[in-house]
Amino acid sequence: MRTFWIVLISAFFTVFTSCLSSMETSGDFNLLPKPRMVEYEGTSRLLPDSIHFYRLADDIPLPVPLEYVKDLEQTVKLSETQIVFRKEKSIEMVKEEYMLDISRDLITITGSKRTGLMYGFITLQQLMNDAREQGVPLPMCHIEDSPQLSYRAIQLDMKHHMEKKEYYYELMDQLARYKVNAVIAEVEDKLGYERRPKVASADALSIKEWQKLSAYAKARNIKISPLVQGLGHASYILKHDKYKYLRDDPESDWAFNPLFPETYKVQFDLYRDALEALPHGKYLHVGGDEVHTTGRGSGKTELELQLTWLNKVCKFAKENDRIPIFWDDMPIKYAGLYSPMFNSSLSKEEVDSMWNENEHKLLDYLELFPRKCIYMRWNYSHPQAEGNIKAMEWFAEHKLPVMGATAGQTRWKLMPQNESNMENIRSFTNTSIEQEIDGLLLTLWDDDSPHFELYMRGILAFAEYAWSGDQRSKEEIKAAYRHREYANALSDEAYGFVDRLEHGVAWWNAALLKSNTRNQLRSMEDPATEAVIDLPFSGEKGAWTAKHSKRLEEAAAVMKDCNEIASIIDSMKLKTLRNRYRLEVYEQVNELVRFPAMVLFALQAYDIAQPGQEEQEALEVIQMLQIDFNSLRSEMERVYGKTRVLNKPHGYLLDQDHHRHLANQSINFDWQFGAELYFLKKLEDQMNK
Repeated sequence: MRTFWIVLISAFFTVFTSCLSSMETSGDFNLLPKPRMVEYEGTSRLLPDSIHFYRLADDIPLPVPLEYVKDLEQTVKLSETQIVFRKEKSIEMVKEEYMLDISRDLITITGSKRTGLMYGFITLQQLMNDAREQGVPLPMCHIEDSPQLSYRAIQLDMKHHMEKKEYYYELMDQLARYKVNAVIAEVEDKLGYERRPKVASADALSIKEWQKLSAYAKARNIKISPLVQGLGHASYILKHDKYKYLRDDPESDWAFNPLFPETYKVQFDLYRDALEALPHGKYLHVGGDEVHTTGRGSGKTELELQLTWLNKVCKFAKENDRIPIFWDDMPIKYAGLYSPMFNSSLSKEEVDSMWNENEHKLLDYLELFPRKCIYMRWNYSHPQAEGNIKAMEWFAEHKLPVMGATAGQTRWKLMPQNESNMENIRSFTNTSIEQEIDGLLLTLWDDDSPHFELYMRGILAFAEYAWSGDQRSKEEIKAAYRHREYANALSDEAYGFVDRLEHGVAWWNAALLKSNTRNQLRSMEDPATEAVIDLPFSGEKGAWTAKHSKRLEEAAAVMKDCNEIASIIDSMKLKTLRNRYRLEVYEQVNELVRFPAMVLFALQAYDIAQPGQEEQEALEVIQMLQIDFNSLRSEMERVYGKTRVLNKPHGYLLDQDHHRHLANQSINFDWQFGAELYFLKKLEDQMNK
């Protein structure tokens, strides 16, 4: 009898635990952005490749681009339905809100608006990709989801180079997959202006080409708005002889004279072309940052001149049914309140005291501040600083709309740094959510032109924080990035090489230079002599090695990292299911970082070599460095050239380069290799002696 009960209890326990396990999913599903609420309820009977039909309930139009359902067939038969799009009628859902329900045999996507239904399908696509990749059915689940910020925009800064046209279309699909819903395109001279054709670069996209891209993006719930630099940052216009007469300072191509009526004729012509090219955008970003004007000695204050200009361009925007956006830094700077915005060590009391002392400088002109304008508070380092929050609050208190701008790339060379600037992105997103601001812009400055693929980790972090808020740690987001962008099997921390490569890039920047002067090389009379490190061809043996012992120690650590990173990338290239090209780009960055370490070791080997055969062999290795570099550069240009236009058009006129942007320092790709080229020149000169 006892045995009977033991067997019975054992059988019951087996059935019970089996039922419990059925409530778990049989795969690893890691959604990005993370939905607001997910309840997994077990495993369905739906395999991704067995789903063939969708139905549009309530006679709603197809809410996704046709390409998204190219492998599916529409049906009206309830018996065939596997995916149903349903419009919610009983409750009002916000524009991008959706519910996704997967039962044992049916998928239901519910939303009040087209956008919500599309985002529900995008989440379903992520689940389907994970299930397909792991060979498991879809999970039974209930998802309720909506964004924390309604406007989630990235910047497309095109001032120094163009991507190939196809890349921009692929980028729109990439952004849509992560629910980014806007782009601010800083077009500068990369738009084929018809009213002012002199301004357009020969490789610019025409107005019609921009219109096609804009329509493609709109179908994916991405609205592209133009940023046409106006008062300052105007070198792309004022460098031309035809427009020099509009300069505020006749010797500088940086800023317009805001008191000259012809200034507005030119700017408004550029605006009109930009609005025609990007007809679906909500905004017109007019720039306005980092500029000092006198109105050719007019006697007016800088703030009065800037607000004179801002009122005119805002009036134009209103007449053309656009909301103007304006960088807010110059009014704050005029009031002497600029530095507290970037100083996180100041207390709230200290910041309040500074504002109490200086706020009158803004209040004196308060009536001149346009009310129908968004004041964009940018902060790329310390958005949590009390001074930054105070500035945002000041605009809001005076009924001046405010929006934030964080950064995934600033003046970092070769690739973004600081974990793709994730902490700054997280902090400013939290601030924007807490302040109940409608949106946030992720700037991606092209000043030193890293490959755009290297921005993607920061873009996905921004997509996560802006949609979901601060739900996951940085490490969890990095793992989700690797999962979504490469393969489920590559989400493990062992494949997280990017932070290590960032460290190597930071070292590479000045590895062959006396100091961190890569941006200033072109302004030197003799960079090879002034900036490049000395060579071990004179003096006693071992002296060069002793002098550069710390540099050599760092090179050894970087070389070790480069070798390990190369091995990780090789492994990932074999296993990745997506975005293999991005790994190839990282691979080229890693090789360029490795080169100065190889150089330093070659110089050290010669420095400590015994005279005779050993020294001669070391010298031959040094003589091969030029060949090694030529091979490295050729391969890097081949890989980068798959998606980007490396050379500016023949006859392109470079501007005065007031900010010493690397990417503005040559017509071809030389700017990327400035330190290496000057080192090799110095080496050649020494060898010839």
